[in-house]
Amino acid sequence: MSAAEELIALYQPKIGQEIHCGPWLKIDQQRINAFAEATGDQQWTHTDPERAGRESPYGSTIAHGYLTLSLLPLLTESNAPGFFERNYPGMRLRINYGLDRLRFPAPVRVGTRIRARTTLKQVEKIAEAVQFTYLYTVEIEGGDKPACVAEFLARVYP
Repeated sequence: MSAAEELIALYQPKIGQEIHCGPWLKIDQQRINAFAEATGDQQWTHTDPERAGRESPYGSTIAHGYLTLSLLPLLTESNAPGFFERNYPGMRLRINYGLDRLRFPAPVRVGTRIRARTTLKQVEKIAEAVQFTYLYTVEIEGGDKPACVAEFLARVYP
């Protein structure tokens, strides 16, 4: 059996299951401002706490949806030391292949905490790679709706 076939056999029984829940991360104004600076998205709902407190329906600044998305490697701990070796035995390389669906159902207010839950949706062989489809759900502590829901595709290669 090849390394790819072994990996598929390892993950096949986990389809439909939550396979990871990451740590909580507090979203502060400094992180929001740094993202605004890096991307050029200086919209006042993100960067002007005084105005957002007065005029925003949220009563404070909110994180950019794409900031929440960009935090997925941190929130899922997928770049933590040893993660690749533990989760993809026999493989040498992982590529972010893309997203099939992406939604931002609820805003992330400054000062709140978020975390990501990962559910395995599918694992399949694509040419020489093994493709994983993960459902990422970014929760807001105390919130009814998630901040972000994304179907993420990763390909790993032997």
